[in-house]
Amino acid sequence: MNMDVLNQVMAIVTHPFTLMIAFIVAIVGGVLLSVAYMTYAERKVLGAIQRRQGPMTVGPFGLLQPIADGIKLLSKETIIPSQANKGVFILAPVMLFALSLIAWSVIPFDKGWVLANINVGILYLFAVSSMGVYGVIMAGWASNSRYAFLGGLRSASQMVSYEVSMGLIIVTVLLCTGSLNLQEIVLADRPVWMQIWLFPMFIVFLVSILAETNRAPFDLPEGESEITGGFMVEYSSMTYAMFFLGEYANMILMSAMTTTLFLGGWLPPFGMDGLAFVPGMVWFSLKTAGILFFFIWSRGTLPRYRYDQLMRLGWKVFLPLTLVWVVATAGLLLTFDALPK
Repeated sequence: MNMDVLNQVMAIVTHPFTLMIAFIVAIVGGVLLSVAYMTYAERKVLGAIQRRQGPMTVGPFGLLQPIADGIKLLSKETIIPSQANKGVFILAPVMLFALSLIAWSVIPFDKGWVLANINVGILYLFAVSSMGVYGVIMAGWASNSRYAFLGGLRSASQMVSYEVSMGLIIVTVLLCTGSLNLQEIVLADRPVWMQIWLFPMFIVFLVSILAETNRAPFDLPEGESEITGGFMVEYSSMTYAMFFLGEYANMILMSAMTTTLFLGGWLPPFGMDGLAFVPGMVWFSLKTAGILFFFIWSRGTLPRYRYDQLMRLGWKVFLPLTLVWVVATAGLLLTFDALPK
């Protein structure tokens, strides 16, 4: 009898649906834990840039500070402005947070370690990331505040502007790799000349993801100095925390996307096969952490752009450059018969 029960339990545990649920829980838990300690790392790095210590009080070396911040936000009262559209007001942060999580379903952490290995993974990823603008617009409109509405409008135009150049950069990578599947993009053969050719697009992509995630020096939708917090100005407690979680989850997502497209994903850097004994998950995490450091470094060192400078950079510099690069890449691959087989 005991063996029958044990066999039933093992059948349930090893069932594909059970394994999928476990993988989803692991991804969500890992992302939330990463977001929590991303805030800690950001405060520590900014403290080092500004010659101060950063969090040091809660726990050893301040390591429990993210937990204390979470408890503080959970214990506060959620205040909804009397003139706000309550349904949309609550839905906006929920939508933004949910979108930042569902995009992880196509990110390959290691060979075979992906929840949904679909052939159009990059299109799915780009579609989900571009929908984030709706949550910001909804928050700005539903708050019934001029500052929030102005922040929402800024975010809409900013994100749409830089999504165009990001899309063209992704097309360039797809031309060189010949696949829309993220695992195949990582495993695609990339000669040295191709890596050098894609390097300028890597730089443009880094700047574009700063604008896409509304991070400094492109944090104009929040703009504390002129619109007092922008689209989040009327939010408090857990609704504010969901915006906060969504923003940092998007930062980690964009860093993982950059790692997958340009840095070889889980593979050892620079084709160093001698380092193949290190688990692919470790390489993936280290590369993603390097891009996240770029986010923090930019915030600590660069002043905020004016809005006209932001739009000019997107439409008059990045868009023509990426468009020319797509055409040049296609011509180069055809001329030298280097199209991926």
